[in-house]
Amino acid sequence: MHRSLKVAVIGAGVSGLAAARELRHEGHNVVVLEKSNHVGGMWAYDPKTDSDPLGIDPTRETVHSSLYLSLRTNLPRQLMGFSDFPFVKNESGDPRTFPGHEEVLRFLEGFAGEFGINELTQFETEVVRVERKGNEWVVESRTSRDGDSVSREGFDAVVVCSGHFVEPKLAEVPGIDTWRGFQMHSHNYRVPQPFHNQVVILIGLGPSAFDISREIAQVAREVHVATRLNPDLAGMKLGDYGKIMFRTAVKCVFEDGLVAFEDGFSVYADAIIHCTGYKYHFPFLETNGLVTVDDNRVGPLYKHVFPPALSPWLSFIGLTFKNSVYQIIELQCKWVAKVLSGKVLLPTEKEMMESVKEYYQLMEENGLPKRYTHSLYPLQADYKHWLVAEIGLPPLEEWKENMLKQCFKNFVEMNEKYRDEWDDTYWDAIIHGAPASEK
Repeated sequence: MHRSLKVAVIGAGVSGLAAARELRHEGHNVVVLEKSNHVGGMWAYDPKTDSDPLGIDPTRETVHSSLYLSLRTNLPRQLMGFSDFPFVKNESGDPRTFPGHEEVLRFLEGFAGEFGINELTQFETEVVRVERKGNEWVVESRTSRDGDSVSREGFDAVVVCSGHFVEPKLAEVPGIDTWRGFQMHSHNYRVPQPFHNQVVILIGLGPSAFDISREIAQVAREVHVATRLNPDLAGMKLGDYGKIMFRTAVKCVFEDGLVAFEDGFSVYADAIIHCTGYKYHFPFLETNGLVTVDDNRVGPLYKHVFPPALSPWLSFIGLTFKNSVYQIIELQCKWVAKVLSGKVLLPTEKEMMESVKEYYQLMEENGLPKRYTHSLYPLQADYKHWLVAEIGLPPLEEWKENMLKQCFKNFVEMNEKYRDEWDDTYWDAIIHGAPASEK
């Protein structure tokens, strides 16, 4: 059996581009709906920021991109390509193994051009509502040129690729509402100059805190990084960055600017930057409660993609984290495209729900909160191999797994120089299985 469907893809970032390519390859009629005037999603740098730097005002003017000006990839370009469209070096571009964001955008623009995705895309089109009515999904959207007028179009299926780096998640800190200093979420950080000669607190120890703390330390008086993840770091300075001190979690803050930490240390600070991640957010999606977001658990979803009660006509791409993002996205897109064409069959709704419940139970038994539902580490390391088997592809290359492990290892060890230390010789050694010594 092979069927060709009319499919709406919401978003033209990495997930949307990959989905459009795979759906088109399977013979579907694809329409990509993109709010901005370009492809690339979050990889399109925008110097503008949200009108509310904390991102909590529901009426704020929002900016999609979370990129800061100096951002470089934290994965090598070898892990950021697609199976038939690798992220190779361009003589006229950024030659580094871990390039800047401009190079990633050029790569994605090249991908869109190569596979004709621009022609499938309705740019400057904001999706405002998606709802199942009868046997079709009705997608309501408005364009910037038409103002408030809303257009409606019916589709057989909808693939949600709207990203999850827009709606900030903030740390809960007693006293924060009356603290007199400046606060922002890392989503709205662009350059370090506004923090010149200031005492800055960063809450969190993820990739954004990793980069931003080092950059701000070049201009700030002091930088304190507060984290719950590793209290043994408290009081330690970071390598060559003498201005950066690790602290335990923030206990509370006071109206006069004092910030107190759980280990008893306190300091008067000028600014707090919340590097605390994001919330999954689909304000346009109406499913009558069949899909919800609870403590960052989008569910129920079979294998992070299909809601059992609405499958295969609704799917989500790119929700997982702690994984090789591009590889997982491409595999998910191939799976969705083949399921919609009828080449790959899903289990029954009951069987899919049982699978979801079993996974939730496994999380509970291992003490993992709901917000880790879409983390592929530590319980779902074999997820990509499951996808490969499901869609009938040959086994994945082992060298990519080795690369990913090396990146995670250096991040955990907080080796801030690894992106410049690892050249092509280093990666060639990993690819071919030879021992590689770091510089």
